Amino acid sequence: MTVAAILLAGGESSRMGRPKALLEWADGTLIEYQIGQLRQPPVERVIVVLGHEAEKIRPLAETAGGEVLVNELWERGRASSTRMGARALPDDTRTIVILDVDQPRPRRVIQRLIENHIQTSSMLTVPAFDGQRGHPTVLDGWLLPELRQVRERTQGLRGLIEAHEGDIVEVPFDSEVVVLGMNTPAEYEQAKAKYFADEGDTAAGFERSKEPPEAGRESAPD
Repeated sequence: MTVAAILLAGGESSRMGRPKALLEWADGTLIEYQIGQLRQPPVERVIVVLGHEAEKIRPLAETAGGEVLVNELWERGRASSTRMGARALPDDTRTIVILDVDQPRPRRVIQRLIENHIQTSSMLTVPAFDGQRGHPTVLDGWLLPELRQVRERTQGLRGLIEAHEGDIVEVPFDSEVVVLGMNTPAEYEQAKAKYFADEGDTAAGFERSKEPPEAGRESAPD
């Protein structure tokens, strides 16, 4: 496999007061939107790891084309969901994209990161805006064994990234969409306003994609 994505959506969303995956975004829910943005070439497979309220989110995720896994140990932290997603990928996966559901990103951002990652043969690639690193993180498949072993006590994915600080390539973007996240209702409203204010700026990559999945493609935290 060449490129796969792991979408983490297993957190409790305690500060939001409702599952972030089910928040309204574009013409549907946040999880539907993000799976749709990820399921574009060159991504071949989108693994969606659920946990809290999985029974409510799963139908939407599957209909959108995600391959759903349910982490029954989600209360132990995001690292357990990251491990589950990584262990579902074959050993020959060359490139891995990791994103949290509360970090909405348009497809052009994702595609640009992957293209840069492959062209530079980097170990880790992240977007950056105004000196601040954002998401998603793109990893070389060589790191898959380490990704399968991340633990909360060693800061999960963040710890893995810090361990390879010298191998990180930052890709600059002109908009703060690459650093947007949301934990509270107020942050959610702010994120929507900022994200869709630039929706028509295709050079920066902000657009709602309503294109159907490519013919022949498989459908399968806080």
